[in-house]
Amino acid sequence: MPRKRSLILSVAAVVAATGTAWIALPASAAATTATFTKTSDWGSGWQGDVTIVNGGPKALTAWKVEFDLPAGATIGSFWEADMTASGQHRTFTNRAWNGSIAVDAKASFGFTGSGGTPINCLLNGQPCGGGGTQPTTAPATTKPVTTVPTVTPTTKPPATTPATKPPTTAPTTPPTKNPAPPPASNLLPVTVTNNTGRSDAVYLYLLGVNLTTGKLGYVTSAGTFTNWTGGGPVPVPAPDVSIPGPANGGSTTIKMPKNLSGRLYMSFGKKLDFRLTTDGLVQPAPWASGDPNHDILFDWSEFTLNDSGLWLNSSQVDMFAVPHIVSVQGGNGATSKTGELKTGGRQKVIDAIKGQSAFAKSVVTRSDGTVLRVLAPGKAADAGLMSATYLDPYITSAWNAYAGKTLTVVPFGDQPNTKFFGKTSGNVMNFTDGSGKVVASFTKPSTANVWGCDGALGAPNDLVVGPIARTLCAAMQRTTLGRLDTQPSGTGADFYQGEPSNHYAKVIHDQMVDGKAYAFAFDDVQNQESLVHDGDPRQAGIVMTPF
Repeated sequence: MPRKRSLILSVAAVVAATGTAWIALPASAAATTATFTKTSDWGSGWQGDVTIVNGGPKALTAWKVEFDLPAGATIGSFWEADMTASGQHRTFTNRAWNGSIAVDAKASFGFTGSGGTPINCLLNGQPCGGGGTQPTTAPATTKPVTTVPTVTPTTKPPATTPATKPPTTAPTTPPTKNPAPPPASNLLPVTVTNNTGRSDAVYLYLLGVNLTTGKLGYVTSAGTFTNWTGGGPVPVPAPDVSIPGPANGGSTTIKMPKNLSGRLYMSFGKKLDFRLTTDGLVQPAPWASGDPNHDILFDWSEFTLNDSGLWLNSSQVDMFAVPHIVSVQGGNGATSKTGELKTGGRQKVIDAIKGQSAFAKSVVTRSDGTVLRVLAPGKAADAGLMSATYLDPYITSAWNAYAGKTLTVVPFGDQPNTKFFGKTSGNVMNFTDGSGKVVASFTKPSTANVWGCDGALGAPNDLVVGPIARTLCAAMQRTTLGRLDTQPSGTGADFYQGEPSNHYAKVIHDQMVDGKAYAFAFDDVQNQESLVHDGDPRQAGIVMTPF
């Protein structure tokens, strides 16, 4: 999810998917069953719930649900149960307050995971379906309607993510005033300005999901939304839906329809290669050497435009490529902007990353000498360009710190009395609420889990587990976990002070005029993200700056 996730701004790949994986006919009318339902799927992970129904003939005083995971699958955060692991086998048992289930009553617990869903389920030693034969493999569940090689928690629309409200104070440079904003309209003018100094032809793409219909599609320069059609089991080329962009020194205005969430891409010198499958749109993944867009200079901004206004951010979650400022003017005439680099900032980011031996290979240069992008560490690790275990020493140290002291998480800035308390036992950190009840548990994350804020740090869309997960991930990205025992806390001066650290995020933040960037999925924790929002947007802008 995201966390955000008020700040989410592209649903490029996040669509809820539901499905029941354990199916068996009950042995009799009086059967006790456990049913797994995948409640959401965001491509790189999923959330699932298990419901235990006591069909009799007598009350249960305790329960145990165990299952296997397919090769490569993992379980991350979990709640309302205790978990033990042995290889790919997972066993969940009741906690002190939810073991008793009267006849015809039920109990439930949940978890996040990645990879395949559970198989071979047993409830108190018997098949979870109440009898009969358990499936040896999980039946297929509904897939996300879009296939995107990079799915980040910033990809869920605000309507599905109540964990974080939009910022109540502007997280950007002070707004300026223009006394004559355009009239309100269901088509928001977005002006893209090219101040790069480059002579390349520019191509724009406005892609996303129609929040009214749930359909994925593209938008013309005049603001007409059209659903994608014609995909196949093997990805086929999408139609050319590019919009001619501005030459150097020029501007192009396009219209963005209300109830759209997605990405506005800009490419230089060559059009992007999009593909369609039966599941949706395959978007560029240039960190993969075989991706047809690998040698194209391009970038994107992410947005959501709905009845609550416009959220627009410059995203560096996957890569840092084309520096650009994002802005929005509201009906009151005020214009907010963010994403502006300091003079020479792009080259300073590149030089700083090259100066870090662990990160140096994440700078991708084309054969003509053009630096195309700096990959975020998770993408660089996926591409084999940096160590997959880079953060492991820090993670272990920070995790173990709470075996002997308490971590206090206060996830909502406007609710200071909502607190959760974490202690580590082995590889699991358990969180209790004010009454002492365990409300969330997390296994120790891997480096990949921290880079992606996923897996063991998977954040469901709730008001407890998700907010704790995003807080943990932000603290580990910034190396404050283990040093600052109330989270979120600290200021920019406290971030990235540990080693090993996320130097990618640090140098990007350092080179921003206002210090704000979306350098990882939960960079919105403490309003560190490069986002603008207005509840009454009248026009928006993207200015590509010199490099």
